[in-house]
Amino acid sequence: MTRSFISQKAARFTESVIREMTRLAQRHGAVNLAQGFPDFPAPAALKEAAKRAIDADKNQYAITWGAKAFRDAVARKHERSSGVAIDPERELTVCCGSTEAMIAALLATVDPGEEVIVFEPWYENYGPDAILSGATPVYVKLHAPDWHYDPAELRAAFSPRTKGIIVNTPHNPTGKVFTREELLEIGALCEEFDALIYTDEIYEHIVYEGAEHVYPMALPGLRERTVMISGLSKTFSITGWRIGYAIAPAPISAAIRKVHDFLTVGAPAPLQEGAVAALELGEDYYDGLKREYQRRRDLFLPLVRSAGFVPSVPQGAYYVMAEYPDVGIHDDVEFTRYLIETVGVAVVPASSFYRPGEPEAKRRVRFCYPKRDETLIAAGERLAALARR
Repeated sequence: MTRSFISQKAARFTESVIREMTRLAQRHGAVNLAQGFPDFPAPAALKEAAKRAIDADKNQYAITWGAKAFRDAVARKHERSSGVAIDPERELTVCCGSTEAMIAALLATVDPGEEVIVFEPWYENYGPDAILSGATPVYVKLHAPDWHYDPAELRAAFSPRTKGIIVNTPHNPTGKVFTREELLEIGALCEEFDALIYTDEIYEHIVYEGAEHVYPMALPGLRERTVMISGLSKTFSITGWRIGYAIAPAPISAAIRKVHDFLTVGAPAPLQEGAVAALELGEDYYDGLKREYQRRRDLFLPLVRSAGFVPSVPQGAYYVMAEYPDVGIHDDVEFTRYLIETVGVAVVPASSFYRPGEPEAKRRVRFCYPKRDETLIAAGERLAALARR
């Protein structure tokens, strides 16, 4: 047999390295600081509301682009948070998590050969998303340790072929929070080159002292060219519910809805009903969320430093990129396997977030810390073994 039954698209990317690390952690009994899911309960109000919805037999398809009660709740919450009013009937699509929302948005707006700018390092889904949508990715480096971009490098990335730029803020994997000035600069280039800005804002409510989450959609000139991706997974500790959404101008939303319809039909109906309760929680919830994650960050950073790592301090989200100590290993993938199999802590090799062969990735790994204190302390005790080697 000479014909390949595997598409060229599928052959150009691997399975998720992050989720592979979770499987390895389970196999070796390692503390999982690789995949970004909490190991503590979701708020009780959400769970009770979802139970009531199931008991009320809300178990069949919701409207393809989202149950009306949930869309209305998202619209109210979005206006409170961003100051931007949206039409839940024409500008909002509920998806199976922000992951599906991003690929649906790219498939709906990008034609093969058009370019999409991506900041490097990036969340690992963006590479496969670009390939599947036919986009040609153009990379702009975020420079450690503060993860700034060079304005000249950013401008050089734009061209008449640029369809859009993906901006993830707060940023996974670095914890960078893009400033108002940076977003205005990005927005001005999008206006100049008539490009879209795809914003992944799934960590919008997890920011720390000294940082502010700025909604690009709320900035001058960007309302009509922003496709905002967000969801409930991180804010409400329900990564398994798969409730996300895309907000975009009506013509773009209509295209996203068509793609979404034939990708997944719709997000889980009873969980959308439960999610309404989440969005009705007051500002006290979001303030407490920030405080708790900053406390976890400040608990965790000394543990990795004492083990010999050199971390970048995140401004938001719940990840730490860190240079690892010299234990005679000079490859991030090899070090990660050593850490899982020998030390008993799972992380993600930084090369998962970079182009192949990028030397900067070889000296770094990514930790995540949406965990109970005892989980973080247990990981720190295991990591301390590195300092004794």
